[in-house]
Order: sequence, then structure tokens, then C-alpha cells
Amino acid sequence: MQVSAMSLRAKIQYVKTSKRDAEVDNVAIEGTVKEVLAAVRARGDAAVREYSKVFDKSDVPEFEVSMADRHAALEALDPQTRRDTEFAIARVRAFAEAQLATMLPLEIEALPGLNLGHRVIPIETIGAYVPGGRYPILSAPVMTIVPAKVAGCDTVIACLPPGAHSAMIAGCHLAGADRIFRIGGAQAIAAMAFGTESVPAVDKIAGPGNAYVNEAKRQVFGPVGIDQLAGPSEIFVVADETGDPEMIATDLLAQAEHDVRTRVGLITTDRALAEATLVEVERQLKTLSTANVAGEAWRDYGEIVVCADEQAMIGYSDFIAAEHLQVHTRDPHATAKVLRNYGSLFIGPLSSVVYSDKCCGTNHTLPTMAAGRYTGGLWVGSYVKICTHLWLDERGVAAVAPPAIRQSATEGMEGHRRAAAFRLSKGQLLAD
Repeated sequence: MQVSAMSLRAKIQYVKTSKRDAEVDNVAIEGTVKEVLAAVRARGDAAVREYSKVFDKSDVPEFEVSMADRHAALEALDPQTRRDTEFAIARVRAFAEAQLATMLPLEIEALPGLNLGHRVIPIETIGAYVPGGRYPILSAPVMTIVPAKVAGCDTVIACLPPGAHSAMIAGCHLAGADRIFRIGGAQAIAAMAFGTESVPAVDKIAGPGNAYVNEAKRQVFGPVGIDQLAGPSEIFVVADETGDPEMIATDLLAQAEHDVRTRVGLITTDRALAEATLVEVERQLKTLSTANVAGEAWRDYGEIVVCADEQAMIGYSDFIAAEHLQVHTRDPHATAKVLRNYGSLFIGPLSSVVYSDKCCGTNHTLPTMAAGRYTGGLWVGSYVKICTHLWLDERGVAAVAPPAIRQSATEGMEGHRRAAAFRLSKGQLLAD
């Protein structure tokens, strides 16, 4: 159900448009992050300590959280909070285990004597960034660490800001982090990417963070892997006339309270729903305790779009490729089947993003800024490598060497031609 950009523009009307562009707002951060990375790479722990003082107003005696401190954080955790955290861990682990079970090693004999295959290999060392900013998001370590442990990664290093709530340390411990460090921001990404006297270098960094963390991940990518570049949170709802404006407004504001740059929106075929939702958002903001954040996000990055028909609604949603996409239509499962660009899909009015954010089992680290057009979110597969292999006997060489020889000659790659021909001649001698 593809719609051209020109025809799509003709079929939509904005009831409310966003005032700012979150991606453009990141431009000034690039230079600062570049300096942080260079300093940490050159001076290790000393630079990390300096930036922790500047950005986090913190000077911890030791970066690494001792086992005694981990147990103390666990003891300080409210019993019900611990039970809820363990519930979330169990749900995320169960889903990750089910996903991993679908990823199987492969061995085939493609032609007689030509054997091809792949292995599913856990990444050795993972760096898990755990944000600890405006709220102590207790699900954050669960989402980043648990799938890595299920995947079989040897070592998971967790970094979280020095001022993070002790419950976040407890969460890292319960989720299975092998080592935990009180380092936040771009300096944490640098420490994990390059290694310092205290922090070992990792093979891949996963986990969301603020704009500085995101930019740092972008700049270190190459020598170290990253899960994705996750910008400010996003939620969009696709709805027809059956949508409930009170429910939709509630869900939009729930996500908007994450950050003042959260992008929230409604895409609908019903103007009455659009206008009612606009009124409802303003009504709920008056009593929302986090309105100072959610309200700014709504004013700057909120939008409501009315589409001429369902095709335009689907087309515009696929164009946005929202991180979180809720489906509130008469037949939500039918609508879900034709949607293709999103980070995670929430089918039907009872399926709120909050359940995924906290504890249901799907991961809340998801693609933003239209990256849902080409990738999904963090999952157990993010922590393994699918690595191919092959082996041949004389029959396999006899089948593949001649075309390889001819292609190499056509390309003028004499070394390649010789390597293929050498094995063919050896095989023929063995056959004789």
C-alpha cells in the first residue's frame, strides 16, 4: 500500500504541526563530544574524572561499583520494587530465550562436495549504557543487560551516571551485569569504546541515552559496534473514528514526559477525533505532575495529522516510521498487517506503550528518527554474530573452480585465477 510523496501531501492536513526538529537541534553537540572522546582516548581515567566533575558534578572515589555496594543497593531496594524488577527480568528473559531459539546454526550441502553454513556466535564483551537522567528508569538495565546474558556474551559492562539512583545499581546487578561503573555521558561511551585504566574496552555498546551519549556512539562506531542511534523518544497513534481521544491523549503525554524533545503525534482519518484529542491533551496537561516536560514536548514536537483515507494514513505512518506505533482502529490486526515502518507495534487500544517500556517482555530500546524504515529495535540478536563458513572436497572444487577461474580472468585478477586453478589442478591429480 505504497503512496507517492506527492499524492501523500495532497491527502493530509495538519491540525497541529511540530515547531522544531530534534535532529537539527543536535548539531551543536558534535564538537563537544569529539573533544570528550579524544581526551578519554588519550588520557584515560584522568579525563573521565575531569568530565565527570564538569558534566555530572561528581568525583567518586572509585569508578567501579564494588560487590559490597551492589549488595547494599539491593538491600536498600523496596521489596515490592524488587519483585516488580524481577518480574520484568523474567518477562524479558523469556521473550529473549524464545527469540534466540529461532536463530539456528546452519549446514547445507549446496552442491555435491560444496558445504556451506553459519554459526550463531555470542559477542564476547558488551558495554551496556544505562541512562539515569530525569527519572530512575528501573527497566533500562533490564532491557540492555538481560538479552546480552541470554545471548551468551562472556562479559557485560554496565555504565551509569554517578548520580543515578541506587535502585539503578540494584537493577544492573539483578539483570546480570558482570561489572558496573559510575560513569555517565559521552565519557562513559569513550571509556567503553577505547578502554581506560579502570574500564575494559568492549566489542559493542548498547543502550539509550541523551543526545551526548547518542552522538558519542555515532562517533566511536567502527572500531566498536553499536546497537543503533536512538534519538529522543517518539510515539504516534494511527486511529480511525473509533479512537478514544481521552485514551490517545493519555498515551501521548505518557511518552512526552520522557524528555522535552519527545516527538508525539496522532495520524487519523477522522477530523472530529483529531480536534477532540487536541482539546483533551490540553485538558490533561493542567493536572499532569510532569507537565513541565510533557507540555514543552507537546508544544515543540507534537503533531496531529488528518488523512483523506486509510491508504494515506498508512502511507504517512510509514513515512514517519515512529519508534512506538499504536494502532487504534476498528480492526487493529488488519491495520497492523499493512504497516511496515516502525520500531515496535502496539495493536489495539489495550496495548499501551507503557507495558513494553516497563515489563511485558519486548524491548524498549527502539529506532527513532525514521530508522524504523530499515531496522528494528534492540533484541537478543543484537548480541550475536551470524558468521558463515564453507568447506569443499574435490567434487565441490570441480563444480565451483571453473566459473571462479573464468570470472577472475574477466576481472583481470590473476592472483584469484591462480588460487582457483591451483586447487582444481590438485583435485584432478588426486582423482587420477
